[in-house]
Amino acid sequence: MLREDRYRKRMMLGQDGNSLVILLVILAVVFCIFKFILIALWMSGMTETELDIAFRQNIFNWFNLPANLNTLLTRPWTVITYMFMHDGVWHFLGNVLWLWAFGYILQDLTGNGKLIPIFLYGGFAGALIFLLTYNIIPRLPVAGTTLEGASAGVMAVAIATTVLAPNYRIFPMLNGGIPLWVLTIIFIIIDFASIPVSNTGGHIAHLAGAAMGFVFIKQLQKGSDWSGWINKFFDWVANLFNPDKKEWKKTARQNYYYKTEGTQPFTKIPNITQKRVDDILDKINQRGYRSLTDEEKEILKRASEADN
Repeated sequence: MLREDRYRKRMMLGQDGNSLVILLVILAVVFCIFKFILIALWMSGMTETELDIAFRQNIFNWFNLPANLNTLLTRPWTVITYMFMHDGVWHFLGNVLWLWAFGYILQDLTGNGKLIPIFLYGGFAGALIFLLTYNIIPRLPVAGTTLEGASAGVMAVAIATTVLAPNYRIFPMLNGGIPLWVLTIIFIIIDFASIPVSNTGGHIAHLAGAAMGFVFIKQLQKGSDWSGWINKFFDWVANLFNPDKKEWKKTARQNYYYKTEGTQPFTKIPNITQKRVDDILDKINQRGYRSLTDEEKEILKRASEADN
């Protein structure tokens, strides 16, 4: 198998290592787990009031972000877990569909290493602004108020994608397609206008996530990649449970350059080094296969042919 094909397949939906698939699966699994718990409690014969106390207050809210800072101190994990919590079916489906639509485009443009960091940065920004707003503005009730859902992270992904490719069109059946910038402006206007109407904390978090997505891409265009430390952390965690991954490049080196069975002595491929191939593979993982030059594609092709 070509080594370039190995990386290209990782970028496709359903393939191992695809950040978008991983994120969608996590959201779906978390949603199903809590719905299963809710259904089990409902089947036990609880009344609506009992069900609200047993599920919403005693289970579900332990993973949502509380507006009350004293409560937050006893549940610090909610700064992360709230991003994956969805109580309503339509809330969950809406976030998943928009994440899939914008996340697919984002991965195609930037490679496999930006989607999850942007999503997390958007979620953190939404949490921070939510907490600040509810603890600064007197008219907003702090007691009992919580934040849930992936919307802030999804907005960060949507804005990041729009900044990178504002004229990218979706829904081509509608008069040639709708540019991304049109959709994102509509959503931003709706969120801003809805702040005094309902779900104030949610809409504020959406706008904060949108702002973070914009800043992330602008910093990336200036050469500052905020995703580096997150990806290194994920790689470190993955290596703890998958020792073979640490030896991937070593195995590749053995396969392509030190496998001498059936070859003539001193035979080698000119102008190709292990470091050069590794640099190209790292470039694919960070920026996508499209970012390769014709020369780099040719090097990968020749490296794979050397093993045949």
